[in-house]
Amino acid sequence: MKLMNVEKFVRSRKVALLGSVDENGAPNIKAMLAPRQMIGLKEFYFSTNLSALRTQQYLKNPKARIYFFRKGLISYTGVMLRGTMEVVTEQEVKNLLWRKGDTRFYKYGVTDPDYCVLKFTAESGRYYKDLKTEEFAVK
Repeated sequence: MKLMNVEKFVRSRKVALLGSVDENGAPNIKAMLAPRQMIGLKEFYFSTNLSALRTQQYLKNPKARIYFFRKGLISYTGVMLRGTMEVVTEQEVKNLLWRKGDTRFYKYGVTDPDYCVLKFTAESGRYYKDLKTEEFAVK
């Protein structure tokens, strides 16, 4: 496994599964559109609502996971990244991730007080393909 191949795989996915921890310490999973921006396998940026349950969970406990997968006819590939999630409300970051069609979700546009960015910072990961698993560090 080469990390550049893992990154290429992650970039090709249209959906990411995000994991958070609730107030009882139980895991929660949510499917989201692929990250709007990635910096290698280290940083991932998602657009979402500040009022969303998952966002509120990250504010209380930043431990997070992201999972990307592909199920083929006879093979399965998965990448899990472990790290932390930061809720970003700075306008300059929101401006960078904003897309024209986002107004259907945020009626006040890029300055909508309910619009925020989730920034995931990966520390390590696990790659699975064809019955083989490999752990890796993210630098």
